[in-house]
Amino acid sequence: MKDFFLADCAQHENKVLTSSFVVVSKQVKPKKTGEPYLALTLGDRTGQLEAKMWDNVEDALDAFEQDDFIKIKGLLNKYKNRFQITIHKLRRLGDSEVDFADYLPKTTKDIGELWQTLAAFVANFQDPCLKALVEAFMSDPDIAEAYRTAPAAKTLHHAYIGGLLDHVVSLFRSCDLMCRNYPQINRDLLLTGAFLHDIGKIHELAYNRSFSYTTRGQLLGHMVIELEMLHAKIAQVPNFPSELKTLVEHLIISHHGQYEFGSPKLPMFPEALVLHYLDDLDSKMESMRAHFAREVCSEGVWTGYNPSLARPLLNTVKFLEKKPAAVAEAASVDSSETQAAIPGSESSEPVPNTDSMAAAAGPEKV
Repeated sequence: MKDFFLADCAQHENKVLTSSFVVVSKQVKPKKTGEPYLALTLGDRTGQLEAKMWDNVEDALDAFEQDDFIKIKGLLNKYKNRFQITIHKLRRLGDSEVDFADYLPKTTKDIGELWQTLAAFVANFQDPCLKALVEAFMSDPDIAEAYRTAPAAKTLHHAYIGGLLDHVVSLFRSCDLMCRNYPQINRDLLLTGAFLHDIGKIHELAYNRSFSYTTRGQLLGHMVIELEMLHAKIAQVPNFPSELKTLVEHLIISHHGQYEFGSPKLPMFPEALVLHYLDDLDSKMESMRAHFAREVCSEGVWTGYNPSLARPLLNTVKFLEKKPAAVAEAASVDSSETQAAIPGSESSEPVPNTDSMAAAAGPEKV
């Protein structure tokens, strides 16, 4: 197991550390002199961190790729109130040198309890055909195991082991509340759509080494895969009504809500519309939660730019705890940083003097 995790940054500020990470992203950028430097996003199960390598870059350019595991030695410090690592040395790690559990984030909730929550909802279904359909999925051992393990997305939301189940349980609870407010909604139909809307992710995504797309997932997408899975299970439910089958199919193919978001059809009946908006809400709320968690060590009240939400985020807890003068100062600093983070904007990040850093680091082997 790793002896340093990114959640512990505050205890290691301004220290040279040696540790291993998964490479979330890798970019080669030019310095003002025209020479290349490496801009990396490093991750472990507790979060992600930006890292730069300014010197001896030529030796490292082809030494690793995105999704590889690397061991680095570098200085951990803050730049514009956010932790970053200036890398002095690095090397690629072989799979035998790492414990994958150190790098893939996992839900902190109890998987068994989440699964039982789903089962309790389904047990109360009034429609026998929809109940039999969902139970056919839940009783399939291969599907059940994958459903309990899979992330809900590669990066955008619930991107962790158990994320799909966590997302669907949250969605079930929201759907249940919405049905109480709008009694005309067919509760069983809505919950069936919630259960099935992302089930294709168990085949679309690979999550053994890092989160990525399978070839089948890349070529077909989860909605096509879900229709295939649906048809196979409906064949196991005697006398499943064709009209009900059509409604469930529409729930699946319309849940993205808009054509530009990859939805083949717009939601065309109440349950489909509710599913889309609640799914979108749950996804965005989790994206915000995860973004705040990644920047837990930041002292500023504003986060960096969130690509999936296309905006920076205000941490209201920190904002309300700050004195007015401190808030104004933090907002000013973070506003300039936000502009630098937006694609196409100029970054004013300086190239640090790494000679003194390297000298202080000593000869420790990476």
